[in-house]
Amino acid sequence: MSKVEAICLVGWGAIGQRVAALLKARGANARIVGIAVRDPREIEATMPEGAVHVAGPEALTATGATLVVEAASRESVQPFARAALAAGMDFAVSSTSALVDATVLDELVELARRNGCKLIIPPGALGGIDALSAASRLGLDSVEHIITKPARAWFGTPAEECCRLGELQEAEAFFAGSAAEAATAFPQNANVAATISLAGIGMEHTRVQLVADPKAVENTHSIIARGAFGTLEIRLQNRPLATNPKSSEMTALNLVRLIENRTSALVL
Repeated sequence: MSKVEAICLVGWGAIGQRVAALLKARGANARIVGIAVRDPREIEATMPEGAVHVAGPEALTATGATLVVEAASRESVQPFARAALAAGMDFAVSSTSALVDATVLDELVELARRNGCKLIIPPGALGGIDALSAASRLGLDSVEHIITKPARAWFGTPAEECCRLGELQEAEAFFAGSAAEAATAFPQNANVAATISLAGIGMEHTRVQLVADPKAVENTHSIIARGAFGTLEIRLQNRPLATNPKSSEMTALNLVRLIENRTSALVL
């Protein structure tokens, strides 16, 4: 009999619901055993069969989950990761901006090591993370990451203070700085900057540019890395999630891939 992965989702927003729907549609060997949200009324109408409401990190152990997947917010990462890793559960982080603080990352890695489990960083909205991480073994000279999204995707963020999003006629770069700065200031839109950094040359040395484009209909990521291995250039044009333009469909798909790989005889 194939192994069935018991999943607890932290968060039940656009990404979490999309992941659950895809796992069900694909007949994956995975079962949603718990959903962690503050208010159980948020999930009453959409709770997957057999799942329970998880009121907080202290309730994780009772779910029997083997993998906890965070798809909520930067603030939820540390408390839920601590509880999951202390209980020997693997923990996957979507809101990687929470790991900009090196002390947080070091603490969670040490917890995972001590308890025989894993802190997992999925690619999120990106591809090529495997190649970038492999290249870093030989040393990288530079990594640049340009994130371009439709202007509306930047509403509700500090981008509104940098440019007139509603009046743009052409694409405008409104931020340039380190990955640490980008992920801290734009946690919903630039988590991938932290992911790139962890795979490559670190938060302070990874250069990030953020662009608002009123004509764009997709979220575009352009990555250029140079090092002893050669040069890597990646360009992804991701469709935004229909229910959340700040996130890409690829973010949910990469979580589904992660979960399916844990029970598959063939891992890709």
